[in-house]
Amino acid sequence: MKFPIDCEDDFNSTLLFWVCRFVRAKLNSLSNKELRDPKILQNVIMELTKTTKSINELDELVKSARNAGLTGINTYFTPLKKLYDMLIFQKLYSMKQIDEELLSDFLASSTGGLSDASKKNHRMAVLSFFSYLDKQNEEEGKSHVYNIELKNWGGIVGKKGEKLPEFMNENELKRFLEAIDNCPFKSVALRNRLIVKFIVYTGIRVSEALGLKIRDISEEKDCFVLRIRGKGNKYRVVMLKRMLVENELKEHIKASLPNKDGLLFCNKNGVRLTQAYVSRIVEQMLTIAGIRKEKNGAHMLRHTFATLLYHRRKDIVLVQEALGHASLNTSRIYTHFDSNKLKEAANVTEEFIKDKIKK
Repeated sequence: MKFPIDCEDDFNSTLLFWVCRFVRAKLNSLSNKELRDPKILQNVIMELTKTTKSINELDELVKSARNAGLTGINTYFTPLKKLYDMLIFQKLYSMKQIDEELLSDFLASSTGGLSDASKKNHRMAVLSFFSYLDKQNEEEGKSHVYNIELKNWGGIVGKKGEKLPEFMNENELKRFLEAIDNCPFKSVALRNRLIVKFIVYTGIRVSEALGLKIRDISEEKDCFVLRIRGKGNKYRVVMLKRMLVENELKEHIKASLPNKDGLLFCNKNGVRLTQAYVSRIVEQMLTIAGIRKEKNGAHMLRHTFATLLYHRRKDIVLVQEALGHASLNTSRIYTHFDSNKLKEAANVTEEFIKDKIKK
């Protein structure tokens, strides 16, 4: 069913109406291979048919869908939530006032400091939203067509401006590992310590750790073999030295309550934990260890593992295989932290000055 582009009494309500409809359309079209709870998704979609009362209420519905397994919805909704806030601030009176120049200004101001991948995601979300509007609005047999292209938006220029990931150096990592064992988690101490150790010792993604099932773990001599389901529903294998987690793992499995999915990590109700919960654990540990980073989320542990691996082995292919990167170019970011090579570059200037003094 199509609606006029200005279908509500005021601009704020109209914009929220269209964002809700777009999110609902995306939830119906995204891959559901990793969907864990169809009933939650069904409830979210039913709520969206009524249109939410605020952007924050919509945000909560999106979080529910994401936690149910449709993680891809964030790629679209996060940029659109920023766009919603900016357009409301502009105090427009009609959806027809939105044009390419305004959207270029939004992208320029909202993506500063983000990685190229995040900038591309913001542009893709904006293009997808306005393409949806082009097809879905109609009044008296005519549509308002935005025809947004954003070809001249200069936010992405090849590989320039690529943001280096946050990571802990080796001294910080030692303090962090000490904090893991000293952090007071009360009744969930063992589970929370294991989650963090699995991530920091193997470099697996937070979502991969939370998706681990007990049957995915086997033993091979002095290692645990973990069968990981990664991005795109692709499987890979990683290994973890048994001596690092063996006693805690056996104790955790013995104490854990059975859950229908056989998950290694879940809450007391047998429900899978969220990535936001794990990030809060990591932030708590960093605070205890006296470590401050621009980004304190759990994904920083993956960057730390990758950086340590490259420092110690100088093998970029090994980094690619360990992290499950589809492209070697994705792994090359960790070569930027090779301080020995950087010192060699610094030595050139020192040698030049010394030679000059001798003459």
